[in-house]
Amino acid sequence: MPEDKALTVYCVGGAVRDELLNIQVKDRDYVVVGSTVDKMLKLGYQAVGKDFPVFLHPKTHEEYALARTERKIGKGYKGFVVHADSDVTLEADLARRDFTMNAIAKTIDGLLIDPYNGQADLAKKVIRHVGEAFVEDPVRILRAARFMARFVDFQIAPETMQLMQEMVANGEVDALVPERVWQELSKGLMEAKPSRMFEVLRKCGALQKLIPELSCLWGVPQTEQYHPEIDTGIHVMMAIDYAAKHAFSLPVRYAVLVHDLGKGTTPIDVLPRHIGHDQRGAVLTTEVSQRLRVSNDCKDLAFIVAKFHIKAHQVLVMKAETLLKFLMDLDAIRQPKRFEQFLLACEADARGRLGLEKMALPEADMLRAALKASLQINTGDIAQQHSEPEQIKQAIYQARLIQINNLLMKHAF
Repeated sequence: MPEDKALTVYCVGGAVRDELLNIQVKDRDYVVVGSTVDKMLKLGYQAVGKDFPVFLHPKTHEEYALARTERKIGKGYKGFVVHADSDVTLEADLARRDFTMNAIAKTIDGLLIDPYNGQADLAKKVIRHVGEAFVEDPVRILRAARFMARFVDFQIAPETMQLMQEMVANGEVDALVPERVWQELSKGLMEAKPSRMFEVLRKCGALQKLIPELSCLWGVPQTEQYHPEIDTGIHVMMAIDYAAKHAFSLPVRYAVLVHDLGKGTTPIDVLPRHIGHDQRGAVLTTEVSQRLRVSNDCKDLAFIVAKFHIKAHQVLVMKAETLLKFLMDLDAIRQPKRFEQFLLACEADARGRLGLEKMALPEADMLRAALKASLQINTGDIAQQHSEPEQIKQAIYQARLIQINNLLMKHAF
């Protein structure tokens, strides 16, 4: 910890927690007790906080915040009045934090200050709220869920879960802005076991509020021949955990999460079959992505996975012309990176099924080989042989079709 004898500084929050858990610390946050904005500026600290006084250290550029308290005045996570001044104690600052494991401070000399028994809860692997002020910030519901995805052997304290359920019932979650919801969900998707995040959100009722299209999948049956786990919600959770286990990117994980939304709209009288769920799901996926302000790379991949994941499992029976059209529908030739992400999402879908986690995937091999074959033609040479754009387009198409047809004749997938 950088030492500044002119200030009383403590390391706080996640850095202290992760050190106690023997997890590598990436970023450190500091709280300054007994100081003021003017004093921090005179010492050369740079003010960067908008909602409360946060400063950058003049040399290390690490963040230092003045000790503060908060008073709730309205709905949502922005409905607070912040008091940050020299009279705010360390204990008062720690009291406003979310969980006991995040309310531990450390001095420059390494002394731990733990007024809310965070070390005990870490030892018991419990995520517990610090105090009743927990209910004032709905983002803490998302953070609790995200921590469950990260700390896979932790549990949420029953009294904390009860408060989360009350917050949902009281409408606090309704005040969350989409950008903040996506920020927390995207972080949780990148944790070790994302399914635990959604289990928590389901249990407290928040998932029904935030993504009802996903929440309704639990209890929706699928044909046991293809889905031994039967339940659609369980399948989706198995699929995203597979994606996490294999370190797939955020766009892939998000696409896997929403790939089967269409099954939630299947008429009851045709269950457990889901005819046309891919087309219905593509529409729903777009709606969810727009509502949550999902990043474009995630939104675009999610759409094509929802729309085409069924077809990806049927390529072994496709003729060359159908296979080339499929590659064109996926825009694989122009966007090979996204095409590879599509295949990884389909892999998670296929292997995110009970007892099929290691099944062979010749369909993916076929699609990769077909794309490679179609890219081997020299489009420049072809273009020089024709004068009209439409002629060039047709000639390139025919050359690619020949390449794929030769592939199918030479290899059995």
